[in-house]
Amino acid sequence: MAAPDYYETLGVPRDADAKAIQKAYRKLARKLHPDMNKEPDAEARFKQVNEANEVLSDPDRRAKYDRLFPTLGEDWDKVPDDFDPSSFTYAGTPGGDPFSGGAYVNVGDAEGFRDMFGDADLDDLLGGMFGRRGRARGPVRGADQRAEIEIGLGEAYEGTSRQISLAGPGGERTFTAKIPKGVTDGQTIRLAGKGGGGLAGGPPGDLLLRVHVEPGKGFRVHGRDVETSVRISPWEAALGATITVPTPTGSTKVKVPPGSSTGRRLKLAGRGIPRTGGKAGDLYAALEITVPVELDDAQRSLFEQLAEASQDFDPRSAA
Repeated sequence: MAAPDYYETLGVPRDADAKAIQKAYRKLARKLHPDMNKEPDAEARFKQVNEANEVLSDPDRRAKYDRLFPTLGEDWDKVPDDFDPSSFTYAGTPGGDPFSGGAYVNVGDAEGFRDMFGDADLDDLLGGMFGRRGRARGPVRGADQRAEIEIGLGEAYEGTSRQISLAGPGGERTFTAKIPKGVTDGQTIRLAGKGGGGLAGGPPGDLLLRVHVEPGKGFRVHGRDVETSVRISPWEAALGATITVPTPTGSTKVKVPPGSSTGRRLKLAGRGIPRTGGKAGDLYAALEITVPVELDDAQRSLFEQLAEASQDFDPRSAA
């Protein structure tokens, strides 16, 4: 199967700017989301659209993609970022037909293509193809690799770990990645030495692990600040009260000032997502006044008395 062209996937020209790419992505994501589109291939196409957006919305990855695709096909992201595509030649079936199942090989720096040949001895392999031109010229650092994980909001507060499995020419590698506390949604963590293997004694590359933080029910995240909604009764709003507020790591007590209205946000300073060596975010509790759905005779009588005593209060003109 041919490697997908990310520009064709999003339906944009290769010179499209970031705004046009995001517009195309949002349109396709809404159209193909599995919850909205029940066509058999919708989920697969949705994943392709997300993959295309991940690359083209990142300036560094887009620049590398533009430089190496379609020359290296789906292997464009498996070589080091500084790889020079102008220094390789084609080795395939007789005639050098690029569509006949051969592989592109960097003759000047053959070590950069271990991903294409698995664990074979590249010096022997390339030496056999091209004479001794394929001999390694020195240690080569492995390519950086990328992966994504999802963690919960509580895990972002306290740190966590995940089992990561990466496919490679030598088979699947599995290891435990430690996620530090204080990570935010969309943040990329660099795990040194967990990327592609080095060659000729060169060091391995790094793993760039992009973290998505799932807020969970009842929470909203804005950077390091976290917000939740808390229901209170009319008398708690009017008279003030001490209430229990949920947080991603448990519950805490908060004082509601007298005269609070729906929409008032109570700030819990420093109770948002922490920051190593810096100021943590804040937690906000947004108040929602809730009245009983059904009133018994005593409650109705008291509310009627309150209404009678509050005729001078007009909530629609209150500041």
